[in-house]
Amino acid sequence: MVFFLFSSRRTFNFTTYCRFASLADLDSPLALLRLLQFSAHRQSLQLTKQCHAQISVLGFSQNPFLTSKLISAFAVCGSPAESKLVFESVQHQTVYLWNSLINGYVKNLGYDDAFGLFNEMCRGSVLPDDFTLATILKACGDIENLEAGKLAHGKSVRLGFVSDTVVANSLLSMYSKCREFGNTRNLFDEMPYRNVSSWNVLISAYANLVNGDFNEDPWEVVKVMQTGGVKPDAFTVSSLLSLCTVDIEKCDYGKELHCYALRNRLVLAVTSDVYLGSCLIDMYSRSGRVVLSRRVFDQMESRNIYAWTAMIGGYAQNGILDEALVLFREMLVRDRIVPNKVSLVSVLPACSSLAGLLGGKQIHGFAIRKNLNHDVALCNALMDMYAKSGSLNYASRIFEDGSFSKDAVSWSTMISGFGLHGMGEKAILLYDQMLELGNKPDMITVIGVLSACGRSGLVKEGLRIYNSAICKYSIKPTSEICACVVDMLGRSGHLHQALAFINKMPVEAGPSVWGALVSSSLIHGNYAMQDLAYRFLIQVEPRNPSNYVAISNLHASSRKWDAVAEVRTMMHQKGLKKAPGCSWISVNGKTHCFYVADQLHSQSNSIYKMLDDLLLVMKRAGYSRLF
Repeated sequence: MVFFLFSSRRTFNFTTYCRFASLADLDSPLALLRLLQFSAHRQSLQLTKQCHAQISVLGFSQNPFLTSKLISAFAVCGSPAESKLVFESVQHQTVYLWNSLINGYVKNLGYDDAFGLFNEMCRGSVLPDDFTLATILKACGDIENLEAGKLAHGKSVRLGFVSDTVVANSLLSMYSKCREFGNTRNLFDEMPYRNVSSWNVLISAYANLVNGDFNEDPWEVVKVMQTGGVKPDAFTVSSLLSLCTVDIEKCDYGKELHCYALRNRLVLAVTSDVYLGSCLIDMYSRSGRVVLSRRVFDQMESRNIYAWTAMIGGYAQNGILDEALVLFREMLVRDRIVPNKVSLVSVLPACSSLAGLLGGKQIHGFAIRKNLNHDVALCNALMDMYAKSGSLNYASRIFEDGSFSKDAVSWSTMISGFGLHGMGEKAILLYDQMLELGNKPDMITVIGVLSACGRSGLVKEGLRIYNSAICKYSIKPTSEICACVVDMLGRSGHLHQALAFINKMPVEAGPSVWGALVSSSLIHGNYAMQDLAYRFLIQVEPRNPSNYVAISNLHASSRKWDAVAEVRTMMHQKGLKKAPGCSWISVNGKTHCFYVADQLHSQSNSIYKMLDDLLLVMKRAGYSRLF
């Protein structure tokens, strides 16, 4: 019967609990303690208040165990102010009561109140213990308050707790979260005794370093850890998995870690630990092995929102958008798990490509109902989805909404959206507005506005923006940025100027640069420039079959059959085979896929007849050079 109450949606109160709890003596401290544990588990503020009243009526308001549990229960229910009232009503305030109160404020993110209580405690007659110091250090790390953390460190030294492993681990974590890796490492080296948590903090510090800028090999640290007789646990493996995605050469280490977890039975089943399973899914997905990610996902005994989000995001990252949508629907319908903002951001790219505008609007409506539409990452993803789905007006309305704080991605997304729709002038105006407001451009922003200039033929404005970004804002001229300039010059017919720009580029021309010149040469019918660009493209991308097919078609159009045979032979010798091109369109909620020269569609005859009619219209309009 008690289990039925736990699983139902009835309103719990003191009378209901007493009716079904089967306690021998409802007026005893033990019964009230169990009732408090029940109310904290259910996070029922009403039941906690009723229990508080019962404790007062029965005269147990000074019982240290009950009051400590009552303070914690109110904190769990999100009412630390009620906890403080209980605390102030107790005459003899022990260190355990102080700890319960301070910890309650920290759990409810009331860091200023927690620091104030800690200072008040230190000024009184009750000295902090190891739990107090660990709690305060956690708060310092959560808000990255290094100054307060150093003061707590000094207090730990004066009270003699710095050699305590729990306090020392909290200090390690605080310095790590404050990005003080030198202090983290020094403190770790000075610890007289280290447990697995100590090593985990150090390894996590490595994992959180930007771009994996390590002073020493973290994998050597793991070897030293094992040499010292400390065995890695599930948290160690989870932290190391993130390092496998930082260095692509270490991707195989992730599979070895997976095997280690299985061999050492770090979890009862293959991936019953949801956190470890989610980390494995993320690791495999980031290394392009999404099949292994799905295998881990399917073997998990229980899946929460984080596991589902990791798998959906893995499909989206690897371009398998249809599977991302299918999995998203399964999460909603089969497991009835409510999406969070991260899962919504993960599935939105699939909406812009497959599900269409209707699917994106449904996700937007869900975000509004759940009050998630003020999150900047979700707003950015919605703008991108609307722009790519052809609804630039909706994207603009989100951008102009002042309910969320715009970041660099917000500006870049909207600028790219204008460029995608051929509105180069609006993209430039928005870019200039961004600069006037004091926002500095980054590489993505510059690429977006230069692409917009290229699509709209705004060569003069594009060159101005390029020179300003390089000279004034110290943007590194990457291969992607240079490709935008080449595309901009080439589209407008300045092919020789584009080639001259390539020869003077400060970075080596990559596939995107030569690909831009190929496209421009094709548009303007300059076969000599097109042949030159293709030859360089094959040099920088020798394993891309599309390049060989394209140059073969170029030779065929000029009736150079010997050259065609030579290219085809080269492809055969290299074992290259081009996958057929595929496109899709959604009509009345159904997605139709088409391959090159595909005649499998039921309406293929009508489609090809319409295509022939369109080709005639385009040729009459002066676009015959493209065919």
